[in-house]
Amino acid sequence: MLPDESVLELKNRIKEQLDYNGSVTDEQLTAIVEKTVFAWSKSYPLTATELASLVRRLFHSFRGLDILQPLMDDSTVTEVMINNHSEIFVERNGHLSQLPVAFESKERLEDLIQSIVASVNRVVNESSPIVDARLKDGSRVHIVLPPVALRGPAMTIRKFPERPLTMDELVAKGALTREAAVFLQLLTRAQYNIFISGGTGTGKTTFLNALSQYIPRDERLVTIEDSAELQIRNVPNLVSLETRNANTEGKGEIAIRDLIRASLRMRPNRIIVGEVRGGEALDMLAAMNTGHAGSMSTGHSNGPRDMMSRLETMVMSAAEMPVPVIRKQIASALDIIIHLSRFRDRSRRVTEICEVVGMEEGEIVVRPLFQFEEEGEEDGRVIGTLKRTGYKLQHADKLSMAGIHLTEEDVLCL
Repeated sequence: MLPDESVLELKNRIKEQLDYNGSVTDEQLTAIVEKTVFAWSKSYPLTATELASLVRRLFHSFRGLDILQPLMDDSTVTEVMINNHSEIFVERNGHLSQLPVAFESKERLEDLIQSIVASVNRVVNESSPIVDARLKDGSRVHIVLPPVALRGPAMTIRKFPERPLTMDELVAKGALTREAAVFLQLLTRAQYNIFISGGTGTGKTTFLNALSQYIPRDERLVTIEDSAELQIRNVPNLVSLETRNANTEGKGEIAIRDLIRASLRMRPNRIIVGEVRGGEALDMLAAMNTGHAGSMSTGHSNGPRDMMSRLETMVMSAAEMPVPVIRKQIASALDIIIHLSRFRDRSRRVTEICEVVGMEEGEIVVRPLFQFEEEGEEDGRVIGTLKRTGYKLQHADKLSMAGIHLTEEDVLCL
């Protein structure tokens, strides 16, 4: 591997040749880089492969994401984790590994971070050291700077596929059964309010993207996210909203709660909130309870019933309301909970599809319609399937109102 001092020297030579008063095309920059590298290599012999790699790295340091660009171009990499400028890990097929590459300095990593956040009109510095951002390809970026990050700037990049996975592809991967997919398709068309829960990295956003493909094309949809990740392409009447952080003076912040309130005046048929983490849960429930049927959202939890408790806590952080009132709001707003889990073989699957039945003795009743049953393990892969339980869907009125009339053979869980 080429010493960082040599890379830095080459970068400085290239900078001296750039005309910052005029624009430099990619072709012109490539020519300058190649000329500089080839002249330098006369006294530092490299193989043809090493020369080509060095040219790409130097080009990406000016135009792309420096040493991270090859990782972003690698479709097998799903997550990039920079612990500090000299320590980079990646996730491939659910397995983590450390890379034998590093930024030449902490300052270079900081420069890259500043260019990323500036491209989406966000700010990160010592006084505001944590920020969420995104790249041009839609990848999610989370950044933490010193003094919060003790070992130097840390950045985590969650990559998403260029084309969102369809429900058929998720069925083919074993994430759920065909029967469950058809069931969810009917519920989505019939405007059931659906909440997707799961732990970190279980595929909640991916599943929400796939589920949104069942939304009828003639509806108006508003999406609300901290950092835009959803890839909804089948609904032409779409408005996408994204939060904004406060500026350096502490002004101008626009939170998810503000966007939910604004969306209610946009005449949406449905509202999709990318993820609820706090007080915005109250506004989301209010939207679902005031005529915006078919709305969806996601949240972190260990299971469907745990998600109910977490939603209670979120709502309580936003308003002083009696617990029975909060529970009644949740039970009235939500119809279906889909829970995703990540198994020991790194696979991501639907483990429960539950119906929020209502209230009984002051508690929210959540009944499983489908549950994952593990049947063993073969060659390191968990064997099992999502099976129907003995419970049937109690609230089938929305299906009838949507004009969905099923035969006895099609009835599934009804």
